[in-house]
Amino acid sequence: MKFNDVVSGGVLLALSLLILLTVKDYPDIPGQNIGPGAFPGLLAALLAVCAVLLMVKGLRTQRHMPWLVWGEWMKSRFHLRNFCITVGCLVFYITASDFLGFLISSTVVLSTMFIALRVRLSWVLPMSLIVTLVVHTIFYKALRVPLPWGVLMPFQW
Repeated sequence: MKFNDVVSGGVLLALSLLILLTVKDYPDIPGQNIGPGAFPGLLAALLAVCAVLLMVKGLRTQRHMPWLVWGEWMKSRFHLRNFCITVGCLVFYITASDFLGFLISSTVVLSTMFIALRVRLSWVLPMSLIVTLVVHTIFYKALRVPLPWGVLMPFQW
């Protein structure tokens, strides 16, 4: 699937403006010149510049190109199925992770995706658990990002 550069640039411009609107309300940190919104705001401004340049390029070079060209993968049942499974897994994680927690939700998502990609069944659960625990350890312990515990809250480590 290929989008015209004008469409891609418009989406990126909208995203950058949304980020800029969000970070302008971040609170200042007392005693510091740079607040928490400085770097995301800088990156959003650079993204906006790139988006405008992409739109200008699209208007100059792709005038007669359609807004959307479907890729060959859209004709493949296997690829369409995997696309739908991926979207479904994302929706599941977004809706279930607060209740079930990261560890359970991530294990279910990874197991589903491994099965969809025809990974050997004897490897699915061990690999899902190992990857989930590694990602959880990196985010929770090293980066100090609080991931949801959900139903496992009493067993928090």
